[in-house]
Amino acid sequence: MTTFVLVHGAGDVGWYWHLVEAELRARGHDVVAPDLPGDDDSLTLDDYADAVVEAVGDRHDLVVVGQSFGAFTAPLVAARRRVEELILVAGMVPAPGESPDQWWSNTGYAEAVRSQAARDGGLTGSDDPYVGFYHDVPRALAAEAMSRERAHPSSAASAQPWPLDAWPAVPTRFVLCTQDRFFPPGFLRRLALERLGVVPDEIAASHCVALSHPVVLADIVAGAAKS
Repeated sequence: MTTFVLVHGAGDVGWYWHLVEAELRARGHDVVAPDLPGDDDSLTLDDYADAVVEAVGDRHDLVVVGQSFGAFTAPLVAARRRVEELILVAGMVPAPGESPDQWWSNTGYAEAVRSQAARDGGLTGSDDPYVGFYHDVPRALAAEAMSRERAHPSSAASAQPWPLDAWPAVPTRFVLCTQDRFFPPGFLRRLALERLGVVPDEIAASHCVALSHPVVLADIVAGAAKS
């Protein structure tokens, strides 16, 4: 049995994963999907990783999945515990010494959004969350997700240089959402190749794929599982 450790993204909570969690449990696996600390502006990336490790406890055969900003936290967990595989979902792949605040300009994010928005009529980068993030999520589910938003990460974590000297020596996969209007698909393909040397698995879904296509995402994630 594999234990899937599901790390949510910015502004989110562990509930984000509840549909994927149900799918993984139905396949006979254990799941840990903690709420990372929020509403405390002094907490660091290390504090977030420590919170995940504490939630995992003495479980083993770990596969750590990081959504979006969770890509800054997931590899820190792999540096603290033995992990069989890392999976990033629309992940903000960090470079050693790069803070989350620096990531946006270092990766060319703004230009990628402008270019994609010019092609899709301004859907990419839209300020309307139902357009930019939840366009393929059922409306009621999207509204519930937004009702659970909170202050995470902190300004301290966002300014902290990513503390690892290199990506952990752990097999890593990247899941790309081809209808992502927050992180343009071409932008993430380039980032995954440049920073991880991997070609992503792709799902026709929005940035919030765990809510819009949980079965498909669970199928991909479960490919890492031990029988």
